Amino acid sequence: MTTVVHSISRAWLTTGATGAQNYDEFADDAEITAIISANPRSALAVEMPHLAPDSLGKSFSDSLPDAVARLALARADGSYAPAEHVVVLYRITAPGEPTAYGLWSMVDTDQISASADEAGLVIRNEEVFIEKVRERVALAGALSTLLSPVLLLQTAKGDELHAALAAAADAAGVPAATDIDQTGRTHAIWPIGPGPLQDELTTLAGGGELVVADGNHRSLAAQTGRLPRFLAVVTTPASVAIQPYNRLVSELPMPLDDFLTRLRSSGAEVSELDRPAVIPAKGTIELYLAGRTFAVVLPIDKNLPDVENLDHALVERELLGDVLGLDPGDKRISYIGGDYPAAWLRGEVDNGHAELAVLIAPVTVDDFVTVNLERQKLPRKSTWFTPKARGGLVLAQLD
Repeated sequence: MTTVVHSISRAWLTTGATGAQNYDEFADDAEITAIISANPRSALAVEMPHLAPDSLGKSFSDSLPDAVARLALARADGSYAPAEHVVVLYRITAPGEPTAYGLWSMVDTDQISASADEAGLVIRNEEVFIEKVRERVALAGALSTLLSPVLLLQTAKGDELHAALAAAADAAGVPAATDIDQTGRTHAIWPIGPGPLQDELTTLAGGGELVVADGNHRSLAAQTGRLPRFLAVVTTPASVAIQPYNRLVSELPMPLDDFLTRLRSSGAEVSELDRPAVIPAKGTIELYLAGRTFAVVLPIDKNLPDVENLDHALVERELLGDVLGLDPGDKRISYIGGDYPAAWLRGEVDNGHAELAVLIAPVTVDDFVTVNLERQKLPRKSTWFTPKARGGLVLAQLD
């Protein structure tokens, strides 16, 4: 049976200690440097070469030769073991959480669809920052290797794929490698060579529309770099959850009173709360600044599609754009994923690292599915899926 999901022709599997958070999971670049300092074998030293301690001060492009040298050394010293024509079983476990499963594989780039008028079984659903895409293209070109996967959600055969992956992992014995991430989750992998099991899993993984749950920049980079296939982990709806994706603004472009006046003049309903800011319910955002908390209902535009009136879209268009006059790519805006709780966001404001925290309810699974089936795009950085696929566990060498 024809499928858009394929084995990895030339794979490199970690033998331990190379696993890392993906490059876009950090609130601060200094965290990346600290991780590399503590573990020079981390794939982050290759993925974000300009932030490795011995490359600080160089630009991303000037650091690419350092990335090439680090990857060559990691292969030579046994940090990775080669494998050919494999897919890789993936299991993520943690106390108190349901077990998550996925399949490391290669997916056809020409199947990516970013709008309703583009045919394809891989749906990319968020706006992106083009500079990040350019960096991923340059890195893949320099390394001839992909280090981090695009996380794809199987929408039609999800239950069948989940059962098949669980059964395969149960029967697979001791993992080829395991890795424990910063949250305490254990990531385990098993390579599967050519044969009936590989065929069954790739057919199920490619058995319906695949939605980009994480890796919008990496998928666009595959298109921009004209790669015939990209590295992916195909996962199941039962394996993931959506957490909040908040914003920090390092510097307000106006005094606090002017900000509140402009916010109310925009049509927003603003109420001050006598408590610390928390993640709100859908339809309301909470702002934390100068030790004060405000609940805000931003005005919707009934003439726009529903996706343009989701909370994250309203924050981008109404709050950051119209009220504060900030472009989404403004360096004063940081996009903070669900691994950082409300208390951390408040602490950044209290410590003077930011002036404003914007707390937003997570996108619901229903909204996520609806937007994707309509082939519309979510705003940038609006869905923080957990658990995250771990970078640096399975690499795909490009021929």
